[in-house]
Amino acid sequence: MFQGNPPSSSASSSYTNPQPCQHLADYKFKHGFNGYKAIQKLLVTTPIGKTTVKKPNTKVPRCSYGYCKNASEGRFYLCLICSSFTCLDHTRLHPQSNSGHDLFVDIERAELYCGVCSDQIYDPDFDQVVMSKHSFPKGFVVTEDESIGQRLIKRRRMLPGVVFGLDLQRTKLRDLREKSCYPMGLRGLNNLGSTCFMNSVLQALLHAPPFRDYFLSGGHHSETCSRRTAMADRICLICDVNDIFSAVFSGDRNPYSPAQFLYSWWQHSANLASYEQQDAHEFFISLLDALHETGGKTKNGSRGHGDCECIAHRVFSGLLRSDVTCMACGFTSTTFDPCMDISLDLDTNFSLAEKGKKPIKQNEEGSMSTLFGCLDLFTRLEKLGSDQKLYCQNCKERQDSLKQMSIGKLPLVLSLHVKRFEHSFVKRSSRKIDQYLHFPFSLDMTPYLSSSILRARHGNRIFTFGGNESDMFSKYEIFAVVTHSGTLESGHYVSFVRLRRRWYRCDDAWITEVDEATVRASQCYMIFYVQKTLYSKAGEDLSHVPKSPERDLFLPIVGCC
Repeated sequence: MFQGNPPSSSASSSYTNPQPCQHLADYKFKHGFNGYKAIQKLLVTTPIGKTTVKKPNTKVPRCSYGYCKNASEGRFYLCLICSSFTCLDHTRLHPQSNSGHDLFVDIERAELYCGVCSDQIYDPDFDQVVMSKHSFPKGFVVTEDESIGQRLIKRRRMLPGVVFGLDLQRTKLRDLREKSCYPMGLRGLNNLGSTCFMNSVLQALLHAPPFRDYFLSGGHHSETCSRRTAMADRICLICDVNDIFSAVFSGDRNPYSPAQFLYSWWQHSANLASYEQQDAHEFFISLLDALHETGGKTKNGSRGHGDCECIAHRVFSGLLRSDVTCMACGFTSTTFDPCMDISLDLDTNFSLAEKGKKPIKQNEEGSMSTLFGCLDLFTRLEKLGSDQKLYCQNCKERQDSLKQMSIGKLPLVLSLHVKRFEHSFVKRSSRKIDQYLHFPFSLDMTPYLSSSILRARHGNRIFTFGGNESDMFSKYEIFAVVTHSGTLESGHYVSFVRLRRRWYRCDDAWITEVDEATVRASQCYMIFYVQKTLYSKAGEDLSHVPKSPERDLFLPIVGCC
C-alpha cells in the first residue's frame, strides 16, 4: 500500500481503513469508476476461484516498451487510462511519460498498483468489482452516483432469498468460494498494503483449536468490554480479534478487511507501525505480547507472565529448561524460562538420524534439513566458547561449561519458528536461507522433554526431573504452516491450514484447496502443531463449540457440505 506514516493514537475511533494513495483519490475524482467497469469485462475466473485479467485479442501479454528485457516474461501491469501493458520495472516510467497514468492493475492477481508510489493499493470499491465477477448476475454494473457497497446492500434488501447478491433459484452462477465444500471459517483476508505477513499469521490463529474455541464460545465479550467502553480512544485489541472471528465465522465468503485490527495493533507496536512489509514471526510475538498486556493477569490478580491466565499464555506458553554444567567440578546450574514459541536453526551442517547417534556431516549441495534434525540441534549438548565462561557456584570462579536446552513444559499449541533470515554484524550483510526443510504432520516431542534429556544423561538413577510435563501430552498434529517465498528484500507470505484432513492455501483474499505434496514442498517459516488430544476432540469440526449467547456464529452456508 501507499507508503506513509500510520495514524496516531489520537485518530478518530471511527477509523476503518488506512488512508488511500493520493494518486488513487485523484484518479477516482477525475474518472470515477470508468476504468473499473472496463477492467470488469476483462476479468477471468479460474475453476479454483482465482481472478486474473486477460489482454484483449492476444494470448500472451507483452511489455509496451519494446526494448524491455522482460518484454514477454514476468508479471505485467495494465494501465487504467490507456490499457497498455508494462512490466514492473516500467510502471514508474509510464507515469513520467504519460501524465496522470499512475494506476495499474496486476493482471496475475487482479490487484491495484500505483506506479508513482511503487506499491500495491487497497481500494474496497475495486475489490467489490473483482468479487462481482463471482457473485453478481449478468448486467450488474457500477454507477458513479452509487458506491458498489451501497448497491450490494440495496440488492440484498430488494431480492429475498439472495445470498451474496445472487438469486439462487434463477441463476446457476454461484460464488466459487461458496460452491466448494469449504469448512466454516475459511475466508480470505484483504491485503491492506504489504500486510501478507499479518494475514498469514491470522489465518493460522483463526484455526488454532483452543484459541478459536475461546473466542467462538464467548470467551471475550466485546459488548461489555471495559476497555472499549472506558478508554478514550476505544481501542481494544482483544475486541478486534474477537470481531475478526465473528466476521470470519459469520458465513460470509467475501474477503474480509481487518483494518481496525491493524490500526489497534499499530497502537501496541509503534515500532512496527508502517505500510512496509514486516516479519511474520515478529508480528506473531508482538501480537501475543499485546494480547497479554491487554488482558493478562496471574491467578493472584497481578500482572506478569507467571501463571498468566490470558488467552495468549493459556494456549501458547511453554517452559524451556537450560542446564549449564561446569567442566571442572560437574556442578550443574539450572534455569527455567517461559516461551511462546521455539526458534530453530536449520541443521545445515549436520543431522541426527536417531537420538544418541553422532552428527553426520552432509554435503551442502542437495542436502535436506529435517525438523527432527533442527530439534536435535536445539537440544544437543554444546561447549560454550572461551569468551562465554560462566561463574561456577561450587568452584567460585569462571570455568569452561557445557550447556544443554530441553523443554520443561509443552504448550497446548506448539509454534516452531525456522530461522531463515541470517544477519551478520561482522560482514554487515543479511541473507535468506532457502534450504528445504522436511517436517512431519504428526510430531512426537517426547525425545526433547527435560525428562527424556536427563534420563539419557543420567540413566534410571534419576527419578524426578523437576518438570511437570507428561508424555501423554507430547504428541502433536499439524494444523497450519506459514511460508515465505522470494528474497529477503522482496518476499511474500502465504499460509496453509488443515481442516477436516484437507489442506487449504490462504493467499491474502484467495482460498484454494491443495494437496499434501504442495504443503510439504513449501518453504516453511512457521509451523503450528496442536496437542493430539485437542486435535482429536476438535474433530476438525465446529460442532463441539458452544454457541455464543450474543451472536449466532454458525449460520448455514449454501453449497457447503
